[in-house]
Amino acid sequence: MPRFLVDLPLAEGLEAPLPAAAARHVQVLRLQPGDGLTLFDGSGSEWEAQVLLMGRTEVRVRVGASRAVDRELPLPITLAIGMPANERMDWLVEKATELGVSTLQPLVCERSVLRMSGERADKKLAHWQGVAAAAAEQCGRAVLPRLLPVRSFAEWQRKLLPDAAEARFVLSLGQGTLPFAEALPPALRAGRGLLFLSGPEGGLGDTEEAQARAAGLQPITLGPRVLRAETAALTALAAVAALFG
Repeated sequence: MPRFLVDLPLAEGLEAPLPAAAARHVQVLRLQPGDGLTLFDGSGSEWEAQVLLMGRTEVRVRVGASRAVDRELPLPITLAIGMPANERMDWLVEKATELGVSTLQPLVCERSVLRMSGERADKKLAHWQGVAAAAAEQCGRAVLPRLLPVRSFAEWQRKLLPDAAEARFVLSLGQGTLPFAEALPPALRAGRGLLFLSGPEGGLGDTEEAQARAAGLQPITLGPRVLRAETAALTALAAVAALFG
């Protein structure tokens, strides 16, 4: 059954027009009055609904019963990622949403190709929120990941609290790293949230990695091959997601 994220005060018995984006999608799918669909608002529940009216510009629905759904990972995962350039950040946001990421923190790092701030960063953030919403519709998530504003690495590092309840890792090709499969189990046994820091194209700068290690992020490796920025972050997330089935 088609699923749509909507900004509506969903409640059983509500009759209302769908927001423009969802209405266009319903029209593209050629749904007809009487057809069923599923609505969600990102809070963790879904509502059954039925098309009442298919107009040229308006699609009206009647909202039915709600149900709580839990398709989230059993522990929160944050990806702090040196933004890859071009469409690769869009791809990363889409796939991370599908894999169950809780929070995404886009970073501008020393070696970042993609650099932005101010109004441009705000527009990109809104675009990525749309990408995440579409991915949630497709994959069945009823909770949207949190996308944080773009920050410089230095600003993000200054805001890290030393006593956080999450286990923190930096993906590294440097010396003194632990294999991912060896570093992860203790954190999972403790039931702690996870944070993975991954650099942009070319990786983190030497100073950035040193600062991350000094802030308590454990350096880990995903293996001997050099992965693209978006591949490395998603590999870590996918490995954790696979453990929880």
